[in-house]
Amino acid sequence: MTKKETYSEMDLYIPVQTYFEKLGYKVQAEVNDCDVVAYKDDSITIIELKLNLNITLLMQAAKRQKITPDVYIAIIRPKTSLRRRRWRDLVHLVRRLELGLILVSFEGKKPSLQVVHEPGFFDRKRSVNRSKKIRKKLIHEVENRRSNHNIGGSSNLLMMTAYKEMAIQIAYYLDHLGPMSAKQLQKLSTGDKTYSILYNNYYKWFERVDRGIYGLTEKGRKDYQTFPEVIKLYKETQLK
Repeated sequence: MTKKETYSEMDLYIPVQTYFEKLGYKVQAEVNDCDVVAYKDDSITIIELKLNLNITLLMQAAKRQKITPDVYIAIIRPKTSLRRRRWRDLVHLVRRLELGLILVSFEGKKPSLQVVHEPGFFDRKRSVNRSKKIRKKLIHEVENRRSNHNIGGSSNLLMMTAYKEMAIQIAYYLDHLGPMSAKQLQKLSTGDKTYSILYNNYYKWFERVDRGIYGLTEKGRKDYQTFPEVIKLYKETQLK
């Protein structure tokens, strides 16, 4: 049994109670199905306690927003790094739901509490504006794909990307036309990334056979032929 498993949701209560009482709130536990209710003047804050972040907790907290917009979820601080992508995505989801997030740690001599963010309005427009580079990258990928090789939901299979399509195209030409320079390949519409694909050689398909001239490795000759659907595009349209 790990240390985390020795704790219960009740262990979260005292640190949360102490925190809100220091802010001037009166705190009560287990009020009409709410784990914790903190109130001050006409302000009511609800805190739902769970050992970890899960869909049940999010649903409970979302229901509490019918009572007050000031809803937090409090969980034990994860053992894994808070910089991991999955954790950052979960925090983003909590923020999108306009919930506050509290982490309680039992690592020291006494429990410590960290407010990751307060409950409040999520500015979706601002979020989209911050992701302009990601949006641009997505559009670029869609516009530059020439085949429809992938199947939606097949995340465990090898994915076809615009980059790989270009590499297959280059490999096909080198295999059928012989060694060429990046400039010669670009005249066959291999795209402006031709040189970087040859030079970086991510798939280990290419080799330099002379100054500025590239050929195909045995690995490249074998690997690229496993994508007949993509090869067909260039066989039918480019080398007639």
